[in-house]
Order: sequence, then structure tokens, then C-alpha cells
Amino acid sequence: MLKQEREVSKQAENEINWMRFEQYLRSNIQGLEDQQMVVKQFTEGYSNLTFLLKIGDWEAVLRRPPFGEIPAKAHDVHREFRLLEKINPVFSIAPKPYLYADDQSIMDKHFYVMEKKTGVVLDDTIPDDYDRAPNTRIRISESVVDTLVDLHNIDYKNIGLENMGKPDGYLERQVHNWIKRYRQFVVGEIEVYPKLEKWLLSNIPIPSSPTIVHNDFKINNMMFSYDEPGEIIGLFDWELCTIGDPLTDLGAAISYWKDENDPFTAINSVTTLGGFISRKQFIERYARKSGRDLSNFNFYLVLAYFKTAVILQQIYYRWKKGHVQDSRFETLDLAIQNLMNAAYESIDSQLV
Repeated sequence: MLKQEREVSKQAENEINWMRFEQYLRSNIQGLEDQQMVVKQFTEGYSNLTFLLKIGDWEAVLRRPPFGEIPAKAHDVHREFRLLEKINPVFSIAPKPYLYADDQSIMDKHFYVMEKKTGVVLDDTIPDDYDRAPNTRIRISESVVDTLVDLHNIDYKNIGLENMGKPDGYLERQVHNWIKRYRQFVVGEIEVYPKLEKWLLSNIPIPSSPTIVHNDFKINNMMFSYDEPGEIIGLFDWELCTIGDPLTDLGAAISYWKDENDPFTAINSVTTLGGFISRKQFIERYARKSGRDLSNFNFYLVLAYFKTAVILQQIYYRWKKGHVQDSRFETLDLAIQNLMNAAYESIDSQLV
């Protein structure tokens, strides 16, 4: 009989067959020690669920979609697994994937297991000893920008990702699909929404040359080195990754680069502590390092705030319907409202 130590939510405890999962793990990964498995659920994030797995000195991360009803084609962790198989060999901060499975005898949805990286994740605080190194916050800022440029410089065709996305018409599909999702999960009136939708549909720019697009590029999706503050050793949450316009990544990164005066958006960012480069400096460094034309950047920022609002709206909708149990979700209506307002204000570049 296997013995396990688990620190997971009540829902995860009841709806995942952890004994069957461990049997599957031991059957498919060679060399695991004869010690009990320890499972600990990560609490950050509103999207896919992640769990730390530990057997002796071996550590890994289990990743799966959330419980309950989810939108069609959303949370496709098999696609994410296949992306990581291609990207990890040339961009090592992307975790190495170990195995993928879709087995209803283990859990209700498919899942995969990947490499666990060890370092510092910055959600809304910085460890005191980490922050003592000179210019830590500036070094972190510059590393974030440079990593985004490096990601966009990967030759995606050369690593076999030419069929992982549809660059032609990418921006048009983004706008129409996110509007469709908004309408599908409406939970309350948003005053600025009608004008916002009209502006997005009327101002789609000519796209930049296609690259890999992470689509959730933010500082707390990264891991930094313990020994070299500012050095990025991990980049996570690849579920939305595709091939498309790289400036959508820049828009998302700027929308997450919050300052202390930003309203509640339910999104943590250590940049609210101050001492990091400004949004404007972020954009200028990216333009200088990448050489890309940013003259239509306000469109990408409007789209980024709108997308985040719709993602939170989908979560809030599921919570209101009782499909998911998490007390953090009860205030998402305010965050959705504030993100929609930020999108509207970005039309006139008021936030940069």
C-alpha cells in the first residue's frame, strides 16, 4: 500500500485518485526512489492547477485544467506539453516536459508532469536578502525585457512549430474570439464595453512579423536565480502560447507591469513596490533591442487589458454558477470593471 502526504484543496483531494496517479507515475518514470510521495498544491494563479510532487530527492510539477465546466478548446494542456517539447531544447528557461496522460481512472481531465525549477518567484514581495544586492529591481526589470526579446528571436520554423499557430489573420481572430468569449460569459453591465468593442473592431493594425507568442508573459510567471538576482531561470504557464504577433506579448507584459497607483485588478505584481523601470522605459528598451515598430502600441495594450478582463470574467462566471469553489473569486467583478476601464483609457495612451 502506497503512503502519501498531501496538502491540497478539498476538491483536489476528492476528485483526483492520488494512489492511481502515483502508480502511473512510477510506471512511466524510471529511477524513482522507494519513498512516499509528497504532494503540495501551488496556490497562485486562477487558471490551470499546479501541484509540487516530491519523492525522495526527485521533484516535479503536475499541471492540469481547473475543475468544473471550462470553455471549449481552453486549458489544452496536451498542446502545452507538445509546445514545451519543442521550445525547451533551444530556450532552457521553458520547463522540460516529462509525461502526458488522459486517464479518467486517475482524474477527470488530462494532465502532464514537467521539470521543477528551483529559484525565486516574485509575486507581490521580494525577500529581504535578495533585495540587498545593488540595483536588484533594475536588473530584474531589464532581464524581463531582454527575455521577451530573446523569446521573440527564436526561429520557430527551425524547431518545428510552424504548424502550432496561424499567423495570418492572428489579430483579427484575437479581437473577434475575445469579444465572442466576453458575450458568452456576461455577468454584469460594463459601461465602457460598447465603445471598447467598436474601437477594437475598427483599429486592428497591420501585424508585425510572426514569432512565438507566450501570451501570458508577466513577472510572476518567471523564476529568478537565488545566486544571481535578476537572472531568469524559469518561464512558466505556456498554455496560451502560439505563433502570432509578438507585440501582443509586449502589450500583456505592460498591462501586468503595475505601479502603486493602479486600481484593484486581482493580478499581483511586485512592480507595485517601486524601484523597477517604468512602463515607458520597458517599451523603449524592447523597441531598441527588438527593432520593431511600436507606433500602434496602444491597440496592443487595449487588447491586453480586455483579454485579461475576459479571462477573469470566465472564472467569475464559473464561480457564480457554483462550478468552482474558491473565495478569491468573489471580488473578481470589481477587477473586471477596472480592467475594462484600463482598456478604454489606453485608447488614448493614458496609462503609458
